[in-house]
Formats: sequence, C-alpha cells, structure tokens
Amino acid sequence: MKHILYNMLFLLALMMVSGCTDSMEHAENSNEATSNASSVTAQGGLETSVTGPVVVYSSRQEHLIKPLFDLFTAKTGIEVQYQTGEEGPLIARLQAEGDRTFADILYTVDAGNLWSAAEKGLLAPIDSPVLEANIPAHLQDPLNRWFGLSVRARTIAYSTDRVDPSSLSSYEALALPEWKGRLCLRTSRKVYNMSLVATMIERLGQEEAQRVVEGWVENLATRVFSSDLLLLEAIAAGQCDVGIVNTYYLGQLQAQNPDVPVALYWANQESSGVHVNVSGAGVTTFAKNPAGAKKLIEWLSTREPQQLFSELNLEYPANPGVPPVDIVAGWGTGRQDILNVEVAGRLQADAVMLMDRVNYR
Repeated sequence: MKHILYNMLFLLALMMVSGCTDSMEHAENSNEATSNASSVTAQGGLETSVTGPVVVYSSRQEHLIKPLFDLFTAKTGIEVQYQTGEEGPLIARLQAEGDRTFADILYTVDAGNLWSAAEKGLLAPIDSPVLEANIPAHLQDPLNRWFGLSVRARTIAYSTDRVDPSSLSSYEALALPEWKGRLCLRTSRKVYNMSLVATMIERLGQEEAQRVVEGWVENLATRVFSSDLLLLEAIAAGQCDVGIVNTYYLGQLQAQNPDVPVALYWANQESSGVHVNVSGAGVTTFAKNPAGAKKLIEWLSTREPQQLFSELNLEYPANPGVPPVDIVAGWGTGRQDILNVEVAGRLQADAVMLMDRVNYR
C-alpha cells in the first residue's frame, strides 16, 4: 500500500514540474515573439507579425487605392479594409468617433486637410526612419503626424497655339495687364487653390498676395470653372489662353486626345519654385492596429507603390529616388518650392478670407 502511495506522489510531482516548465516556455516564447515583432516594425521590413486588418478612411477614389492595398496584402498577408468619402465628412466622422473609431489610417489629398486633422488631435506622431529616409522634409508634417505619399504640382497651363512660353514666368506675372481677358481659374472653393494662395501669403505677405489675386480676378476671361479638366478644355477651345491647374489633369486630357494644344509651364523657376502639394496619410490617434498602420504607410513610400501612384493618377512620386511614369516624365521636372506644405493648412483660413475680399469665388 505504501509502495502505491509513493508512486502516486511521485507522478503528481512530475506533473507539477512539467506544468511549470510549459508555462515558463510559453512565457519566454511570447516575450520573444513580442520582441521580434517590435524589431521588425522598427525596421520597416515586409516581414511582420501584424495579423489584424488595417482600416483606412480615405478621400481618394477607390480605383486609385484598391490596387495599392491589394498589392500590400499580397506582399504581407495583412488585410486592408477601407472606407472612402469626401475629406471633410471623413475628418468630421473621425473626430466624432473619438476613441471608438475603426480607422487606423487617415489617407487624404492636400496638406491642408492633413494639417487640419492633425491640429484636431486626430493623428499620432509616427517614429519611422523608413519614412524619414523616403519622404523629403518639406512633404511631411514637422511633428511627423502625417507624410506625403504622392506629389502634384499646381502650375501654369497654356495654349500652344496662342502663347509663346517665353512670355510666361510666374504666378504673380499672371496678374499683369498683358493677360487681361486671357486667364482662366478654377473656383476658389477648391482646396488646391486655397493651398496655393496660402503659400503665396507665406512667401509674399498678405498685401502683395492680395494684389496678385486681385489681378487674377481682373484678368479673367470667363467665370471660374468647377474643375481643372474643364479649365484645360477651355484653353484648348480658345476660351482663354492660360490657367492654373494640377499637372495630372493634363494627363487625363491627353489620354483622351494626345494632340490637345495645351502644355505645362513650370512657374516661378527663377524665384521660389513651382507650388506642390501632396496626397498623404497618418496613423489615427486611437488606432486599434497602429503597428499595421505604420507598416502600410512605410510600404507606400517604397519603390513599387510609388511607381503605382504615378501610373494610377499621373502624379509624381513623393520619394525622390523613384522616377515617374513616362507621360509624367515627359512634362519635365520643375524645381519645387521647398516651403513645407503644412503652410497650406496653417494659412488656409487667411487664404479664404483674402480670396473673398477680392471677389474670387
């Protein structure tokens, strides 16, 4: 009987030792996995233990983002879910949801919109050597709350039939009397023009910027247009001779008609450089998957997705080491204004008031 009791006690002791050993091994493995995941995230490589989906709120059209997200999923195994809409309502939704938001990333156009979201406390700083290496300083938030991912220049378009490009020089020169009745503009209500005028305020000061914009209004050939594409078509049709547009709209027009008699002129090459803006993204303050969000934004700054940005919407890569597609490269490369694009948000209200004062609607 004693022999049986001793055997039972011995087996019980073995089971307790085995259970403790398994628990220790499990804890060590968990700590090692956590450590490895943190290391990979910091390095910005594609190998990652992030398995949950990354949720994106985006103002970009689905056909411009889905191919990128699908490719990211194919490369990493990380699912991307997205909700598209206008930038204003998306930012308002993010603000209303607060810490209950589903969004891990806000991805939108124009630095003014990104600045607004960041100033509302909706975006968290990103500590990323990958993004710092890939995205120039003037295309990112000074506090690292968002990073530009693609670039559009807003420059001068002109009729190749009626305008000698040697007569062009700057945004400011379009206010001169020689362009009276020859200028077309898009509505001031579009954020792209708000950002351009905000940059002019920073560069020229309020008084001089107002004088320029007032000159533009006096030189208008017709009422302002609702889109850059309509403006370019007006130049081609002879309704006006020059205008200010985002570069990729000319690419859209050339896709329909390669012989359209309109070309781009790089503004302000003898002074500040051509005005540029971005589409970009940031990790939301209450992201449920911040590691996955950071991984996606980092990946979007690398060569293959940067080339896709250029191909899908005829934009310039934000990463200066990546060349644009042929049609974009064919327009040439103007020297960029390296004033940080955050000014587009910081002075946006001033720009709107200035344009209202001179009846630029």
